[in-house]
Order: sequence, then C-alpha cells, then structure tokens
Amino acid sequence: MSTESPLSTSTAFCARCGSILPLLQEFGSVKCYTCKAHYEADNYSKMKFQYTIHFNTISVITNENILHTDGPEGPVVERKCAKCGYDRMSYATLQLRSADEGQTVFYTCIKCKYKETENS
Repeated sequence: MSTESPLSTSTAFCARCGSILPLLQEFGSVKCYTCKAHYEADNYSKMKFQYTIHFNTISVITNENILHTDGPEGPVVERKCAKCGYDRMSYATLQLRSADEGQTVFYTCIKCKYKETENS
C-alpha cells in the first residue's frame, strides 16, 4: 500500500494515522485498529528484531561461607548481641512469608558472627 503521509514511520506504526499496528499473523495482512488501513505482509519481509535476555547469576551462600567473611554482611545498626554483648550488628531482610506480612530481619554480630532473626 502506498500512502502519502506527513508522518515518518516504520512498519510497526500506521503511515496514515500513526497508531501502533498489531503483529503480523501467519497468513493475511495487517489492519490498523484505528483508521482501518491495510498493510500487506510484503511490508514486513525485511523487518528484523534483535533482543537480549539477561539472566541473574545465582551465587550459592552456605553457612560456612558466611562465618568466614571479613567485614559486616550488610548495614550496621546499634543492637546488642545476645551471645557476646557487643553492641553493633549487621542486618539483612528477606520476604519469607506472604506479601501482606512483614519481612524477616537477619542480624549478625560483627564481633562473634552470632546470628539471630526477628519477624517484623
């Protein structure tokens, strides 16, 4: 379809009205939902799409790895350790229960590495 248009478009947009065109199906042409213009499948023959999927890497953390770390494991707060009495602990939070309940806070003593949890 050759339509003169004041819009500068690609084949993903209607040349007549500028609306986003639906995806090309296996058979047939593409019809604009807004102005009902028809576009033949040949308009899409040279169209290429490229995309990249980035996956998160998962690191395995064991109790052995946690006990032998040198610095604090997270932000440090003033909280007294129940084991050694030191007054500074690092913490981390996780959502272990359903979303409408509070997070679980994991505290780690900076001095003796004693761990305790608290449900918020």
